[in-house]
Amino acid sequence: MQVPFVDLKAQYQNIKSSIDTAIADVVAKTAFIGGEYVKSFEKAFAELYGVKHVISCANGTDSLYIIMKMLGVGYGDEVITAANSWISSSETISQTGAKPVFTDPDTTYMSMSAEMVARAITPATKAVIVVHLHGQMADMEGIVRICKEKNIHLIEDCAQSHFSEFEQKRAGTIGVAGSFSFYPGKNLGAYGDAGCIITDNDELAEKCRMYANHGALKKHHHEIEGINSRMDGLQAAILLAKLPHILNWTQARIRNAALYNQYMAGINEIILPVVRPGTVHTFHLYMIRAQHRDELQAHLKNRGIETAIHYPTALPNLPAYKYLGVDSSIFPVATKLQQEILSLPMYPELSEESIKYVAECVREYYN
Repeated sequence: MQVPFVDLKAQYQNIKSSIDTAIADVVAKTAFIGGEYVKSFEKAFAELYGVKHVISCANGTDSLYIIMKMLGVGYGDEVITAANSWISSSETISQTGAKPVFTDPDTTYMSMSAEMVARAITPATKAVIVVHLHGQMADMEGIVRICKEKNIHLIEDCAQSHFSEFEQKRAGTIGVAGSFSFYPGKNLGAYGDAGCIITDNDELAEKCRMYANHGALKKHHHEIEGINSRMDGLQAAILLAKLPHILNWTQARIRNAALYNQYMAGINEIILPVVRPGTVHTFHLYMIRAQHRDELQAHLKNRGIETAIHYPTALPNLPAYKYLGVDSSIFPVATKLQQEILSLPMYPELSEESIKYVAECVREYYN
């Protein structure tokens, strides 16, 4: 049996007519940049997600950068974020001129904790980018309290957590703004790069929209200098075609995670993902912690099972951040996790037969 890590072709085949029609309509109307499809997607996503403003942009990385720039983050500031994330969470901090400050994750949920955020705050801290990893929201109650006490901006990186919830509040709706990626492999993915910002703050929304469009809300009326970060019409139309299915796809991911838990129960050499109480984990990734991870990964590959490591090197351990002068011993959990974590195949169309096969192969290796 062959089990891909993600099967985007299966998803396409299930909604082929809608996708093909969407692409054909954009081409027929030559609505390639901005236009009706982008506006329609922004409106539809805002209504389904329950937010006031959706500002589309070229990708999720840009969305983080734009939020920080429009909040006034810059030289002399520090921004706290996760040590065990993708580099977008930290490189965008550097691009504003600010300094990234990393926090070690907690050992149970592998996400940012209020305790570690509190330890990282200094007089220079301007913002916290809380990263909701794998589809699970971080310790928002404690982090929100700290940010309010210290008057620090709270930004949510929701690239892996579309429609995730913490105490019935969706990812991206708790802080001042939320950043989303619609990279093809995301829970809601385009067929290229795309992203958006969500916020209920009218002033911030207008600033972000302006900055993403060369500093203009109307063509040739440049009130500020901005950047070119616009979602193209093809991606917006594809996302519009997918949007009616996202809640069902989310439930399928949750169901598949439960099947993994069922079929891999009792394997002492692995740790299954733990769902935080009071949350909805949308399982962008189904990540286990495994003894002899590299050997297990090779065994699964030999059995036709594709896996991935998110991420093989913690951010502060990358050469890009040598200039910070921090040692890996400062981040013992993130450094340990990079040797243990393994993401198993996860997508809505994944069959129970495939999940059972993956679990049997994991069990086979340890036996």
